[in-house]
Amino acid sequence: MIRGAALLAEGVAALRAAQLDGAATDARILLAHVLGIPRDRLTLALQDDMPAKVQARFHKAIAARAAHQPVAQIIGRRAFYGREFIVTPDVLDPRPDTETLIEAALEQPFTRFLDLGTGSGAIALTLLAERPDAQGVAVDLSQAALDVAARNAKALGCAARATVQCSDWFSAVQGRFDLIVSNPPYIGTPELEGLAPDVRVYEPRMALVPDHDDGTGLAAYRLICAQAAAYLAPNGWLMVEIGHKQGHAVQELFRAAGLADIALRYDLSGHPRVVMGRAAV
Repeated sequence: MIRGAALLAEGVAALRAAQLDGAATDARILLAHVLGIPRDRLTLALQDDMPAKVQARFHKAIAARAAHQPVAQIIGRRAFYGREFIVTPDVLDPRPDTETLIEAALEQPFTRFLDLGTGSGAIALTLLAERPDAQGVAVDLSQAALDVAARNAKALGCAARATVQCSDWFSAVQGRFDLIVSNPPYIGTPELEGLAPDVRVYEPRMALVPDHDDGTGLAAYRLICAQAAAYLAPNGWLMVEIGHKQGHAVQELFRAAGLADIALRYDLSGHPRVVMGRAAV
C-alpha cells in the first residue's frame, strides 16, 4: 500500500508534466479533499497508508486538474472574502480580484442592494454577511447559477435576506436600491481564445463574453449604465468590476449616464478593477 507522501508526489509530478503552475499546491488541496480533512492537517496524514478508494479518487481528481479543470470545480468550493462558497461548472470561480468590489461597496452605507449577474452569489452574499441589517436582490439569467446562489445563501445563513430571482439584467427588477453591484461578462470575443483553458473551456461562456459583443467586451456595461438611473435611490452607488484595460471606457459610460463622483479602484496587483459612480439627488 502506498503512503500519503508518495501518493502526493505522484500527483505533483502528474500536474507538473501537464505544465500547470502551482502543481504542488493543487495536489495538496486535492489530496486533502479526497481524504476529507482540512488542508492544514494534511502533513500529519502523509505517513499514513492510503486506502485503494482514496488512491482512486485522488487519481481521478489529478486527471481532471491535468485536463485544466479548475480546482474549485473539482472540490466543489472556493474561499472568497473569508467564507467558503459552493462552486459548480455553472458559475464563475470567485476570484480575489473581485474582493476589490466588496471593499469599495462596504465603504458606503446601504440597506438595500442589487447584484446583477450574481452567479454563485459570492458578491451579494458576502455583502449580506458583512451587513446583517441589509437586504439584497441577486439576479441572473441562468437558472443553474441561481440554484447555486440559493444553496450558498442557505449555507451562509443569509437566505432570509436574499431575494434570488431570474432576470435578464434589469428586466424583472423592481424598486430602487442604495447600491447596485455587478461583475458582468467583459471579455471581448477576440480575447477569448487567449484565455487559459481553465477559464475558456470550463467556465460558463455567458459569464465571460457579453451578448452582442462588438469585440470590446463593453456591451453589458452599456446596458447597465443606460438603465441604472431608474433603479438607483438618490445618492445610490453603481459599482462594477472591469477588465484591466476598460477603466477609461467604462468611466466614460458612467459620465454619459449622468453619474457623479466617478472613481476607479485598483486591485492588489495594481490593475484597474472597479469603476464606481453615485446617482444625483
